[in-house]
Amino acid sequence: MPLDAQDKTALLPDLLTTTGAVISPLRALLETAKDCVRGLVVVDGRVSGPKVEAEQTASHGLAWLATYVEALAQMQVWAEKLKSDGKFGEVEQLIHQIAFGEYLAQISGGIPMNQGEILRLQDIGLTQDQMNTLATPEIQTLTQSGNTQAARLRLVALMQERSAEVTVGATGLDEELEMIRDQFRRYAVEKVEPFAHEWHLKDELIPMDVIDELAEMGVFGLTIPEEYGGFGLSKASMCVVSEELSRGYIGVGSLGTRSEIAAELIIAGGTEEQKQKWLPALASAEKLPTAVFTEPNTGSDLGALRTRAVKDGDNYTVTGNKTWITHASRTHVMTLLARTDPNTTDYKGLSMFLAEKTPGDDANPFPTEGMTGGEIEVLGYRGMKEYELAFDGFAVKGENLLGGEEGKGFKQLMETFESARIQTAARAIGVACSAMDVAMQYAQDRKQFGKSLIEFPRVANKLAMMAVEIMVARQLTYFSAFEKDEGRRCDVEAGMAKLLGARVAWAAADNALQIHGGNGFALEYKVSRILCDARILNIFEGAGEIQAQVISRRIL
Repeated sequence: MPLDAQDKTALLPDLLTTTGAVISPLRALLETAKDCVRGLVVVDGRVSGPKVEAEQTASHGLAWLATYVEALAQMQVWAEKLKSDGKFGEVEQLIHQIAFGEYLAQISGGIPMNQGEILRLQDIGLTQDQMNTLATPEIQTLTQSGNTQAARLRLVALMQERSAEVTVGATGLDEELEMIRDQFRRYAVEKVEPFAHEWHLKDELIPMDVIDELAEMGVFGLTIPEEYGGFGLSKASMCVVSEELSRGYIGVGSLGTRSEIAAELIIAGGTEEQKQKWLPALASAEKLPTAVFTEPNTGSDLGALRTRAVKDGDNYTVTGNKTWITHASRTHVMTLLARTDPNTTDYKGLSMFLAEKTPGDDANPFPTEGMTGGEIEVLGYRGMKEYELAFDGFAVKGENLLGGEEGKGFKQLMETFESARIQTAARAIGVACSAMDVAMQYAQDRKQFGKSLIEFPRVANKLAMMAVEIMVARQLTYFSAFEKDEGRRCDVEAGMAKLLGARVAWAAADNALQIHGGNGFALEYKVSRILCDARILNIFEGAGEIQAQVISRRIL
């Protein structure tokens, strides 16, 4: 049956009332789950690090359960807002219904933490009686009838009708943010998408012309306060910009990340002199920054860093090795984390520097005395390149010690993680949208057995779930951004958005390639790049396992 002839009565009656009624039982279940996990990991009234590590399935599973509960709660907020604004149309209703039907079914039957790890409620320690609290009439209705093939096929039929729209379904954002979205979507379509695949295949740096254009559009000073040369816009605006640029190419969407991190560090921990010197230069892209934190043998264990910064008169001399440094060659300043107290072996002896360097070129990528580097060849995320760096007698001015005080580096870095993870979640949504874009086009164009691929239900199912999960991840990301904009602590919310967004991006890319069949495995097709780009999202800015650990520790 052609998709446009599908049953139009797939929607449940009283949808918002039904979905609204499940939030309270879900939150109650989450509280019960917290108590169960506390029974496993609390010793003498305190959460035990070794116990959390020993009970990773339960503790990380709790993080995933909490993420699902918050995601559905934010979908309900989204739907109610659209309803009050008169924008809760059939597309939005279908997305909402399918999301609740699918995520409730997964909570009951198994949440995929990744392809090989399915979290069941009994893994957290819940008994059958405790799980039976999910047996409410509304949850049973949504689990049984929410995510049906009829609903998915109807959604895809409507997606085809509205193929020119920027997003599938109203986002719920205000008019100003949607104007920003339209501006950057147009830029990505004209200046990024036509060239991104060639940049990837040739493993080329994104052209400086693109960086100059983005600087003129305000990307690098988006959230920097106006008094320091920025636009002073919200983290929500940063999400929209990152999403649409990453939809064009994650490398371009990530260009602003380094400026975002550097600016956050300086705003939160810098002296007034450092703010006056660096923030206007970052906002205008006169100075391009890179983040230099990770070391070859530390990974996520930043407290074990060994790179040393030794006081030499008024200045410092840096010795050590760093790795996975993005966009390192042609940048002007490094936010460099190093150990200034040699008598420490944990985070307490670390300090942050604004270490100046001379930009390099292809012939001589690292011309600054005291540092050398080499490129790390990677599967995807290529537009800025990754490098290993070695420092041997590298000089840093004493005035560039962030905040003018040693031993504050780790704390200063932690203050940036909320924004970094919110932005990474937004990039993940952009990559997922890119996957859906190419999959939708291919499914419509490709003919097999006398009809378009999109007319086969299992192809349409994949497209429908991309649209649904993109909206779920988007609403969770916007929520974390709104919390940040209100000045509230949001490390849990940001972590949840990043955790779910990364999985959604990978699922979308993987299914997009599946829709392409054998062609998807050919380098000439964009989806091969999108798959490689999507894979990094569950690793950088905190691997999924680390993310779940952080969320679990905080909510306990």
